[in-house]
Amino acid sequence: MKLRKVSYAKLNSRQQEVFNFQKVAGHLAEYGFNCIKLADDWQGADFLAYHKDGNSTLKVQLKSRVVVSKRYLGKSLFIAFPIRGEWHLAEHDHLVALIKEHTTWLTSDSWRHGGGYSSASPNTNLVAALAEWKL
Repeated sequence: MKLRKVSYAKLNSRQQEVFNFQKVAGHLAEYGFNCIKLADDWQGADFLAYHKDGNSTLKVQLKSRVVVSKRYLGKSLFIAFPIRGEWHLAEHDHLVALIKEHTTWLTSDSWRHGGGYSSASPNTNLVAALAEWKL
């Protein structure tokens, strides 16, 4: 069998989610995590990342862009998302604080009335602030 790389753009949304999970899980393995994909969102998480030390488990919501949501506040949830082709993993409530500091997203109608905000192209200040969260 000859292996051929797939075109991400030609995958359906479910296949893209599995693809993204595998990419993030590969990055997290380098930090000592074993990732387990959940069949459905559990406490907001798409997957769990167990650390080799046996003391740390991250609940992770997988996204295709930077996302914050009021429904994730206070849940000790991490958000995994790409920026310019590089994956990031940030604790949601800390991400909200960075967004408040570096953008106007939290004053938008989407956040105030819809309860969330997302962007595929965050501004350069936010990208710089998220550098420490790059995998």
